[in-house]
Amino acid sequence: MPFSTRNIFLIAIVVSLGGFIFGFDASVISGVVGYVSQEYGLDVWQQGLVVSAPSLAAILASLTVAPLSDVVGRKRMLITVAILYLASGVASTLAPGYLTLVLARALGGLAFGSLMITPIYVAEIAPARMRGRLVSIGQMNIVVGLSAAYFSNYLLVALSGRSEPWIARLGLNAHTWRWMLGMEIIPAAIWVALLFLVPESPRWLIVKNRAEEARRILHRMVTPAEAEAQIADVRLTVAELQEPGQAGLRELFSRKMWFALFIGLIVAVAQQITGINAVFFFATTIFEKSGVGRDAAFAQAVWVGLINVGFTLVAMTLIDRLGRRPLLVGGLAGVVLSLSVAAYGFHQARYVLDEPALAALSAKMDIAKLLPLRDRVFENNTAFKREAIARLGPDAFKLNEDRLVQAAIHMNPYVVLAGILGFVASFAVSLGPVMWVVLSEIFPNHLRGLAMAAIGFINAGVSFLVQFLFPWELATLGNAGTFLLYALFGVAGLVLVYRYMPETKGRTLEQLEHQMMSH
Repeated sequence: MPFSTRNIFLIAIVVSLGGFIFGFDASVISGVVGYVSQEYGLDVWQQGLVVSAPSLAAILASLTVAPLSDVVGRKRMLITVAILYLASGVASTLAPGYLTLVLARALGGLAFGSLMITPIYVAEIAPARMRGRLVSIGQMNIVVGLSAAYFSNYLLVALSGRSEPWIARLGLNAHTWRWMLGMEIIPAAIWVALLFLVPESPRWLIVKNRAEEARRILHRMVTPAEAEAQIADVRLTVAELQEPGQAGLRELFSRKMWFALFIGLIVAVAQQITGINAVFFFATTIFEKSGVGRDAAFAQAVWVGLINVGFTLVAMTLIDRLGRRPLLVGGLAGVVLSLSVAAYGFHQARYVLDEPALAALSAKMDIAKLLPLRDRVFENNTAFKREAIARLGPDAFKLNEDRLVQAAIHMNPYVVLAGILGFVASFAVSLGPVMWVVLSEIFPNHLRGLAMAAIGFINAGVSFLVQFLFPWELATLGNAGTFLLYALFGVAGLVLVYRYMPETKGRTLEQLEHQMMSH
């Protein structure tokens, strides 16, 4: 690998470490929410807020981070979000109560702007032939972070059940969820330090009339001839597009930008509305509802991370060969099929408290109030839950919900596992990495930050709603109904992508700029 190419790869890897921290921060809550819910007695809305607080704050970040990067520079903005991640990790670990935990996680949500800045930065330093793979490094880091959090949670839960004195001294058994959140501090501190070593985006420097600085950076990445060609191309497009006036909201929402915005919205909404963050952030809860028990649920969550990593690698291999469109179409078809399988698996579940189930529960709770439910067959989890709450009361049910579900449920949990893993694989090979690649390609240089802020706002808003409503959906629509709803959203996304999505691979950002604006 030539030195200049190696330089670009190393810079892209360092910048994309923010994806690892995002992934870790996002999925670590899947193990935390159960502990916190019991410790603070949270209802379904409070559970949803603990999980979705970062996405709520990310809505604000989506409106400000990318435009601010247009003003202060990509590098300074990356350092700022890295510091926010670090502060959030410390505050979440030490949070004394439910409200402070929500606020600490919201602080980390302000750093979710890294998901927009990273692809902008990497796309601006990457040659066209490598852009898809390099931008996808960010998504690869996200899924590695997700997987690392699942594994970390699983390891901490396993350690918390052991009796060695050092475990008690460290508080691993009494404060397991705090240790889970605290593990984020390590990668966040490393990222802060490494970001000081990367250069500013050359394209941003050229737009700001700092061509000499850009030239010095480009000479470390490409040949002198290629550097001069890039400088000339960027200057030309900026001159053409800024002749009428300064870039702003009016230009962003002008007729010539409609098609690019439409494509961005289709992909950004489809990425979130099919429920991927509900699966990532509530993975342990979902598997517990299939009746496998807490320890097995943590173990199955590790498989979610591993599948995510494996199929993201597949996407990185194929994205510059097959292109963006085939991956999106094929992946969305897989999303619909997999979510339908998960819905079918939960639909087959039956809930019966027979004699052996009641006997197993008697060792852990007073079952006298449950005797009227003996041998009654419930067709879905909502009907069973409603009757159990009526007999036990909401507080006692909340404390024993996992035990009751595990004792009463009769289903094949591997059908649900197959559906969830298939969904994660389909997402990882398509919507996960491809969305950020497409968004970093389809907008002009001088509007890229503002455009990605607008699209990121919608993406973050849909993500927040999916996470916040998920506990309520499970309680109201039932397990099967919730996943069927996500499958229907997937059908709508597949139809729109198939009908309108153009191919963008192998073209320079300036060529794509002209293509989108003349569509």
